[in-house]
Amino acid sequence: LFGHVKGAFTGARTDSAGLVKAADGGTLFLDEIGELPLDMQVKLLRCLQEGTIERVGGEETLSLDLRVLAATNVDLEQAVGEGRFREDLFYRLNVVPIVMPALKERPEDVLVLAHHFLDEETRNLKRGRVTFAPDALANLSAHDWPGNVRELQNRVRRALSVSTGRMITAAQLDLEGAEEALDGADQQIL
Repeated sequence: LFGHVKGAFTGARTDSAGLVKAADGGTLFLDEIGELPLDMQVKLLRCLQEGTIERVGGEETLSLDLRVLAATNVDLEQAVGEGRFREDLFYRLNVVPIVMPALKERPEDVLVLAHHFLDEETRNLKRGRVTFAPDALANLSAHDWPGNVRELQNRVRRALSVSTGRMITAAQLDLEGAEEALDGADQQIL
């Protein structure tokens, strides 16, 4: 995260700037910040407060100019109360909080995202136009999405990888609740 200098530890054959320094002049995105161990939270807090870092094994203090975005599915206020997340780091990061409801609370987004992921993946695989069958659309709409957007993206990828035709079916999505969703499949609009 903070880089190292050559010889700082076994295997450090060259200098490494580190991810934080690589984001200098731009944005550092810290995904799953709620899972960061307490010892690393101290180092990150120092970096954010002082706007500087020291690489492992180095003596030079490097200045930073960066914007930080952090994301987590952990309730950080609760984690602070339980002693799993530093309160001072929480307040340092919690400048402009954006709370994104779970996908199951935004059912209107499911099909929009599913089409986006399908289009993106077909472009990446150079597969040409692939669409969802009506039963697949009903299945997507009926699913509860406990794995949130990542589950949706992975289900679309999986379905595309097992599909050989130009249409993704409910069976290829392999989602629980397919039987109930199929009852209303003929009412779905493509």
